[in-house]
Amino acid sequence: MNYESIIREIALADDRLIVMTAENRALIRNLPAVLGGRFIDTGITEQTLIGAAAGLALRGRIPVVHALATFLTLRAFEFIRTDVGIPRLPVKISSFVPGFLSDGNGPTHQAIEDVSLMRGIPGMTVFAPADEADMLAMLPAIWASPDPAYVRINTRPGTYQHAPFEIGKAEVVAEGRDATILVYGMLFEQALPARELLEAQGYSVGLVNLRTLKPIDEAALLAVVRSGGLIVTVEDHFVTGGLYSILAEVLLRNQFTARVLPIALEERWYRPGRLSEVLEYEGFTAQHLAQRIAAGLGGEPAEFGAKTNVRENEFAE
Repeated sequence: MNYESIIREIALADDRLIVMTAENRALIRNLPAVLGGRFIDTGITEQTLIGAAAGLALRGRIPVVHALATFLTLRAFEFIRTDVGIPRLPVKISSFVPGFLSDGNGPTHQAIEDVSLMRGIPGMTVFAPADEADMLAMLPAIWASPDPAYVRINTRPGTYQHAPFEIGKAEVVAEGRDATILVYGMLFEQALPARELLEAQGYSVGLVNLRTLKPIDEAALLAVVRSGGLIVTVEDHFVTGGLYSILAEVLLRNQFTARVLPIALEERWYRPGRLSEVLEYEGFTAQHLAQRIAAGLGGEPAEFGAKTNVRENEFAE
């Protein structure tokens, strides 16, 4: 099962589902022959794509739209806000190569403010699966929901066996006394071994996969706060508006304080390169994360093994 096969299966069972793209067919290249008129390519016109999707949603359809993350969230932002957000239409936005998954592309193609933009729209739901298996488990519920949705598409394979998915619920992988790592999306694959490295050094470290960023699992966040340890937010996003900001909002709303270490991009775009190079240069490999967290806990600098062997991103059109 992959992204294309699950959307084909659901679309064939439910003729309300329409697949749309702005000439971005990498994940859905075989669907035109299967869906016929229910596959629509508007060309490189993200604004038209969203406007047309909203029109179809008004007529009872469930459009699943595909384009590069940066162009969907920036070029078409007004259309998402106005045409989809205000009437709260069930348009499902499949965002391709968000965050570090845009690896070799420069700032114009880096969607590292997308979570901030999308969660700021009233009624919009926001999701960031940890890997392909996590994504495939999430999509049926997201597409069945009556709410508009933004999904950070992630087709990277993973080995972790995820818990069943429920909208608005975080996946608590482990609890820890010294620190807890909060992470979403593809950086889960680095946070998981980072936790293991820290545990091997004698630290007790929790890990939470925040696969749903809006609605956020406030109860899970508050449980982490009550554990009393260092909270570490890890994200391939600007520090402003993403998970660090979400956590701050939850803390203030509930009148809590906590020790928080944000690991994110601060006031700059990342240097493009192969994915492994991006993670190494920007300090997001498992080893870098473990070192930064150990330092945040007041530990001595330690070597945490060799560089992570990261499978390169595949995003051929």
